[in-house]
Amino acid sequence: MLPKTDMNLSSSISSSIASSSTARFAKPRILIVGCGDVGMRLLPMLVRQFRVFAATSQSPGSARFSELRAAGATPVYADLDQVHTLWRLAGLAPTVIHLAPPPQNGNHDPRTKRLAAILPEKTRLVYISTTGVYGDCGGAVFDETRPVNPINVRAKRRVDAERCLRQWARRRGGRLSILRVPGIYAEDRLPIERLQKATPALIDAEDVYTNHIHAKDLAYLSKLAIYRGTPNRVYHAVDDSALKMGEYFDLVADHFGLARPQRLPRKELALSVSPMLLSFMSESRRLKNQRIKIELGARLEFPDVESCLRHLSRN
Repeated sequence: MLPKTDMNLSSSISSSIASSSTARFAKPRILIVGCGDVGMRLLPMLVRQFRVFAATSQSPGSARFSELRAAGATPVYADLDQVHTLWRLAGLAPTVIHLAPPPQNGNHDPRTKRLAAILPEKTRLVYISTTGVYGDCGGAVFDETRPVNPINVRAKRRVDAERCLRQWARRRGGRLSILRVPGIYAEDRLPIERLQKATPALIDAEDVYTNHIHAKDLAYLSKLAIYRGTPNRVYHAVDDSALKMGEYFDLVADHFGLARPQRLPRKELALSVSPMLLSFMSESRRLKNQRIKIELGARLEFPDVESCLRHLSRN
C-alpha cells in the first residue's frame, strides 16, 4: 500500500479549484492528457476527490473509451496531433496533468504547444518531463538547480515543452509544476526481455549511473504535485537508488534466476546494440530527491529498486 498522505490532503483542494467547478459537478474537475500506464495507475488515486476527464486520441465507442470509463474516468476524444479536436479540452478542468509524450521526430514538441494554446488562465498544470534534459553529467550528484543540457533529440523535445509551458504560465498566470522523470519501472516493466536476449552491458569502469522511479510512485508524486507543488517549480521524481545500469540489470537477473549480461567495453558494445540503446548508455547522472520529500512530503512505496524486488518475492 502507498503511504497515506496527510488526512488534510484530500480536503485541502485549493479554493481556486473548488470555486471553478460548476454547480452541476459534485466534485472539482481534473483532466489527464496522455492516460497511458502511469495515468491508469493515477486514476484510482483521483476518482474519489475529482471528476476525472481523460483525453484520448481513440474515437468514441473504442475499447479505450470503455477502459477509461471502467476506471472511473470520463473519456474525451481529443488528439494533440489534430488541432481541430482540442476545443473539447478548452476550459474543461482547472487542473491538468500532462503525461503525453512529444512526437517521435524533430527538436520541438508541437503537441505541448497546441495544448498550451487552449489552456485557460490560472490553470494548475503538472507536466511529466524527463531527467534526460540534463544530458551526460559524468555521474555527478545534483539537485534541480542544475541547468539543462540536452544531448539527444528526445531530450531536446522535452526542453522545448518545458520552455513552452513556462512561457504559458508567465503569460496566463498558470501554476506549473514540472516533474523530471528517469527510467520508469514496475513489476511488469522490468528488463526481462533484454536479459533473455542476452543484450550486453558496459564494463563497470565505463558504466553509467542511472535513476529510477516505480510507475505507481510516479502516479503518487503526480497527485502530490497537484496539492503541494510550488508554482513554476521543478521536482526530481526519482527514488533513492544509486545504481549503475549494469548493476540494475544484475539485480533483476539474480532475482529471476536469469544470466547476468555480458560486460563489454563501449567500443565493442557499440557494434552489437542499436544507436538509440547506446544513447541510453551514454549519459551518467545521479539526481537528488530531497525536494519531493521536503516540499511534496513524499514517502515512496518503493524507495529503491531492491524494495520492489523484495515485494515481488513476498508475493
